[in-house]
Amino acid sequence: MTPLLKMVNVTKRFGGLTAVNNFSTELQAGELCALIGPNGSGKTTIFNLITGIYVPSEGHIYLGGDDISGKRPDVITGMGIARTFQNIRLFKGLNVLENVIVGKHLRLQSNVASAVMRLPGYDREEKEMRQTGMELLESLGLARFAYDEPTSLPYGQQRKLEIARALATNPRLLLLDEPAAGMSPSDAEELMTFIQHVLKTFELTIFLIEHQMRVVMGICPRIIVIDHGEWIAEGNPEQIQNNDRVIEAYLGASDHA
Repeated sequence: MTPLLKMVNVTKRFGGLTAVNNFSTELQAGELCALIGPNGSGKTTIFNLITGIYVPSEGHIYLGGDDISGKRPDVITGMGIARTFQNIRLFKGLNVLENVIVGKHLRLQSNVASAVMRLPGYDREEKEMRQTGMELLESLGLARFAYDEPTSLPYGQQRKLEIARALATNPRLLLLDEPAAGMSPSDAEELMTFIQHVLKTFELTIFLIEHQMRVVMGICPRIIVIDHGEWIAEGNPEQIQNNDRVIEAYLGASDHA
């Protein structure tokens, strides 16, 4: 079976600094997999490589068998990869529904001239986007906030809205970069349920970076660990918790001893 995501010997250098070194992994369709490691280990760089923000210095990245290495971010998004960021990036001045609709513009068939002239085709697409946007909010339990300003939402709901906007692009692969950052334990617990709901409802694959180990160990059947940009371990939560290389990477050799 062709993996949905495949990274083969991927390296990323910034001048004399190697941020990711010879990294390889595969994700199958329908997986919920976590990528963890100490601060500065290269996790977000890997996400930036997958989404086209960075171009690999070496190696290749495949989505469903297609080589996406070096493609533009908008092209990669159109091929079925969406992401969220460590810091919430919602559009101020747009309400919750409009923030979701922004994600749907990627699939818009009408051109700029059609929008400016308000041609029937564009009006029809706009109406459809609003309808499907509201349906998406309803499926995620956010419909009651549809006409609110995003910044007025509780922090946990803002995180969910950012995920909803990513889902509006109709991805096959969803990358979540520290979705529980800054959350209270109760909000993190709710987020865990939310992510599992998204995985099941939208039948996609989720690749997750997260520092809250309670979230990672609670919902991710498979965990990949990196340190200094290199793969060091992979396995289920129990295997990772008892892996000496992982313990050493997080605690240091002397502390582990």
